[in-house]
Amino acid sequence: MPNAEALRRAIAPPLKGATAAQARFRDGRGSWQGASGEADIRTHRAMKGDERFRVGSVTKTFTAAVVLQLVHEGKLDLEGSVQRYLPGLLPAGWPEVKVKHLLDYTSGLPGGDTRGMPDGPDWDKGRYTTWDHRALVQSGLGKGSLFTPGSKQNYSNTDYNVLGLLIEKATGHRYEQELRHRVIEPLGLEDTYSVGDEQGIRGRHVHGYQAVKQADGSSRLVDVTEWDQSETWASGDLISTTADLERFMTALFSGRVVPQPQLEMMFTVPPVPAYDEENPASTKPATYTSGMQRSRLDDHTYLYGKTGSRYGYVDGFAATRNLSRSLVYAVNSTDAKGKATNPVVAAITQAALAPAKK
Repeated sequence: MPNAEALRRAIAPPLKGATAAQARFRDGRGSWQGASGEADIRTHRAMKGDERFRVGSVTKTFTAAVVLQLVHEGKLDLEGSVQRYLPGLLPAGWPEVKVKHLLDYTSGLPGGDTRGMPDGPDWDKGRYTTWDHRALVQSGLGKGSLFTPGSKQNYSNTDYNVLGLLIEKATGHRYEQELRHRVIEPLGLEDTYSVGDEQGIRGRHVHGYQAVKQADGSSRLVDVTEWDQSETWASGDLISTTADLERFMTALFSGRVVPQPQLEMMFTVPPVPAYDEENPASTKPATYTSGMQRSRLDDHTYLYGKTGSRYGYVDGFAATRNLSRSLVYAVNSTDAKGKATNPVVAAITQAALAPAKK
């Protein structure tokens, strides 16, 4: 298949800014999968492609799926408010925030105060800090609402952590339990789980590393595999593999996870502008759906998917609505929280999603 050789080159050593990479690609002509690098640089264990990793914000797609199942069952109402379901979470007088606003990031809720995880020399301070989910949401509310709910879109972990609280309120069960019962077990995702209060990764996994600058200007790789994930919780704490993510993506797009009409929300971008703190008058359109993000493959076709990152880990999935082309990747970036796109990630997405040469 035309993309296979380009994908092999994309993950061929040496990997710039990464210690390992893996990818899975499918289109109408066939499928390809590959892996390279080291899953553990201390032991030089080679990357095989079946290792578990932190998926980061790809968790949001799973969370959205559970919420929309609950909406379908009548246990949550899209028009229902946070104030109704979770009284006391938001201050008195706060603008009404509806479930639908949380799903598509139009709530206007500000981000939580995570000062325990700063940039700079103390970048890993708070690495083992455990956050209370309600307290984390409330920690940022002193900033006030960013905008009238429903009027703009602002990508936010807070929205999805509130959805985690809503899942628990509507079901009487822990978020992790509902995710396992409703999505993970029915799809047979044997390598996927929500970490809860665990700081490590169970089973066979790839280690994550962060390049840390030293006083002499050099840098060294620090193993950041162990990290408390309570700060991200329902917005980013899942562990998975590329095989499990591919299975989940295929089932989701095929209507086997979220029923209609709720599924359509996961492929619909609200007709509002993206929030721009520096330019409030910006009319740049929103790009996020409920749980995913929409981008263009070409002039006639959209891609839908989600990316994620935690220290040491960058990953993502993307597919056309009819699954005629799909990609799942995971790269162990050594600057996963940096602003620039990792060059290996860029090479993988270019190889898989650029128009094939005839």
